[in-house]
Amino acid sequence: MSSPELEHDWRVAFATPKPRIGEAAKSRLLLLLCALWLGFGLVGHQPWKPDEVKTVSIVKHILVSGNWVALQLAGQPAPQAAPLYYLSAAASSHLFSRWLSLHDAARLVSGFWMALTLLMVGMAGRELWGRGSGRQTTLVFIGSIGLLVSAHLLLPNIAELTGYAMAFYALALASRRPLRAGLLLGTGCGIAFLARGLLGPEIIAATALLLPALSGHWRSKAHLSCLMVALAAASLWVAWWPFSLWRHSPELFQAWLAALQPAFGQHNLFYFCKTLTWYTWPALPLAGWMIWRERRQLFAKPALQLALTFLLASLLMLGAGAENRDIHALPLLLPLAALGGGAIDTLRRGAASALDWFGIMLFGVIGFAIWLGWFAMMSGIPAKTAERMHKLSAAYVPEFGWGAFLAGVALTLIWLVVVGKAKRSNRAIVTDWAVGITMCWGLLMTLWLPWLDAIKSYHDMVNSLQAAMPAHYGCITSRNLGDAQRAILDYYAGIRAQPVETEQRLGCDLYLIQDERGRDRIEPGQDWQLLWQGKRPSDRRESFRLYQRVN
Repeated sequence: MSSPELEHDWRVAFATPKPRIGEAAKSRLLLLLCALWLGFGLVGHQPWKPDEVKTVSIVKHILVSGNWVALQLAGQPAPQAAPLYYLSAAASSHLFSRWLSLHDAARLVSGFWMALTLLMVGMAGRELWGRGSGRQTTLVFIGSIGLLVSAHLLLPNIAELTGYAMAFYALALASRRPLRAGLLLGTGCGIAFLARGLLGPEIIAATALLLPALSGHWRSKAHLSCLMVALAAASLWVAWWPFSLWRHSPELFQAWLAALQPAFGQHNLFYFCKTLTWYTWPALPLAGWMIWRERRQLFAKPALQLALTFLLASLLMLGAGAENRDIHALPLLLPLAALGGGAIDTLRRGAASALDWFGIMLFGVIGFAIWLGWFAMMSGIPAKTAERMHKLSAAYVPEFGWGAFLAGVALTLIWLVVVGKAKRSNRAIVTDWAVGITMCWGLLMTLWLPWLDAIKSYHDMVNSLQAAMPAHYGCITSRNLGDAQRAILDYYAGIRAQPVETEQRLGCDLYLIQDERGRDRIEPGQDWQLLWQGKRPSDRRESFRLYQRVN
């Protein structure tokens, strides 16, 4: 192995022979920052609507029934749910449930998948741009605004993002280590498939097959070998789940096949292009500079070819096959972060300084607003701010906590030291940005977490509903109840409502109706007596009514 090859090998990320003290210190600080960024928000709050409550209902079914093949959401088959993330969340919940609630223990698995994603992102940056660029790429990635909330929730998209990141790194590595790259590429495809279905593998395959059409660099024996190994590796991942499902139930297997293929033709390309304008900062301006700087030879360099091909393939296929929700834009962060990591050292000093100060001012203002809101909640001063905070979260009862307060102070001091002591250089941009966004997220997840939980949680509302229900009843019919609401009832109270939309009859002795603003109010008639009505205190959109049959 030649010395240039060793310099880029992934083992160097853990142990480089005779590392420079400065480089080792920077790596340790990056690991500390990633740990802080990952840790805040993983535990300490109830499942939030809409996605977390669906996930936790499926995880609960796995743990209670022991059936990991036929996944169910609130007692109903969920053929559209790919198994990998739910199984890993169930395993995490089983391991840590002695110390944590089911949902907090399950949510820890998001930290595992994101840690693996960050490793792949850093290795891709290093492979594409050389020593030191892996850190910068990782900092750009964790600084992305759109990633922050999603990375800390119970979402299958997180495991899918790991598959994308692994595949992206594998393609960057393919010309140098085709066997290793092929194993990673196939594994990445398998993870993406088992996390959310076919769209991920289709994007990865489209990128891998389009690259040889762009340049002779990719029309090589190494790239072909990588693809052949990837095909074999992916087959091992992909085969076991359909086979297990078919053996368990041919009917469920057919339902899974029907739900498998992305619904291409949704025409959401404009939505995802618009989402990029805020979702991908600070990667977007850095990537834009890289594209402008290399505009005369965009498709002449393999690193640019890979990033741009992955970006365009993802954008076009998400626009045609994904719903218009920003959570589905996560894979777009990977190529933009890679471009941003390579652009930092070439950015003009004036532009670098402007972007750096913009980040410092932005997170400084956000951090000040979070502290002001917390102080208003605790003291009632300023009165208008306190009134507004109470109005937005009427169920929250302010309670001072020393742990949250000290954690908030520590995070703020760390940010002040970093932005105050750092030399104003190009690389300080992404460091300041990543530390700033970590501070703001940490403040939200310490000072404001009980307030946010009171807004987003259904726990108290379901307890109120459960207390109003008769001690003995046969079953519950529901109307207008979505998957998230059915999952909420199942998780908190073990209530499994039978939707009238599928049953086509009111055969139960209890009847639960969900009302939404703008929808006509349904009156069940004289045969039903109102037992309970309620909603989340701050929810202006949806409310619920429970009736009991009297005749």
